[in-house]
Amino acid sequence: MREELLSASGSDDERIVEDRDELGLRPTSLDDFVGQEQLKAHLRVMLQAARGRDQPMGHLLFAGPPGLGKTTLASIIANEMDATIHITSGPALEKGGDLAAILTKLEDGDVLFIDEIHRLARPVEEVLYPAMEDFQLDLVLGKGPAARTMRLPVAKFTLIGATTRTGLITGPLRDRFDYPARLDFYEPKELQSIVARASGILDVSIDEQGAFEIAVRSRGTPRIANRLLRQVRDFAEVERNGIVTEDVARDGLEFFGVDDRGLDKATRALLLSLCNMFNGGPVGLKTLSISVSEPVETVEDVYEPYLIQQGLIMRTPKGRVATAAAWQHLGMTPPTASPDTGLPPGLFD
Repeated sequence: MREELLSASGSDDERIVEDRDELGLRPTSLDDFVGQEQLKAHLRVMLQAARGRDQPMGHLLFAGPPGLGKTTLASIIANEMDATIHITSGPALEKGGDLAAILTKLEDGDVLFIDEIHRLARPVEEVLYPAMEDFQLDLVLGKGPAARTMRLPVAKFTLIGATTRTGLITGPLRDRFDYPARLDFYEPKELQSIVARASGILDVSIDEQGAFEIAVRSRGTPRIANRLLRQVRDFAEVERNGIVTEDVARDGLEFFGVDDRGLDKATRALLLSLCNMFNGGPVGLKTLSISVSEPVETVEDVYEPYLIQQGLIMRTPKGRVATAAAWQHLGMTPPTASPDTGLPPGLFD
């Protein structure tokens, strides 16, 4: 197991490679974290109770689309508990011994963050079960008839798992978390606050209308909002006078291929393929992903959630279907016959 996977900040070489702007944009306390108000209220109570008992927090599971702040919340919890955070990911833990090496190095109160926890191998999960419940590590020494088991204590730690696909987490693992939470997409006003905060850190001159224009095109995701802010900043410095107004933000986002509903080139290509090549559907997910040369997981986890939330496509028993709003957004005329959604007919059909 590489040592940098056990560190909260990574090796010196990694820190040089990392985007310093992105690191600086991450809030370090719940008060600075914008949005997810109900989740923050729950976490405040849990943090205060844990500090009052002088014990680690219970194990937490954060679920939701990428870019909503799961990793940031894990770092905030560690900071609020004055604890050390150790970061790794499900795919990086290939064997039970990989996880055992991490667990034996933890100290009381430490936070272990496992990103993409749904991708843990089954042998790794088996090692994790007793560690979560009893803070014990079950080891098998030797092989064959001479093999014997040994149980070692590990430090009382807090496990925080993050996943974009809750349904792929096994039941036994999911049930061992004390508090499962789902992060929701952000409202434009919340994203406007995030853009305003980030612009102050990045020293970008921006007005309220410019920040709101970026917010409404950020697909409800802070990570996208911060990325679009940096793109608009570059556009404003090169093509304008450096000040981000509503017009500058609109022109800059259109220059980088982000339309007024936040669809970028790849997402629009998916919608265009559905309407042009398949006449609005229904079409299977695999066929649709092949048509845009994207992996099925990318289409399902990255592009589809926002398109469905915006009412541009529907999932039906027969496949994906473009809605009337999708045709209107693309400036196209929908087919005269409604697409076959595969749903049972209505009472008066």
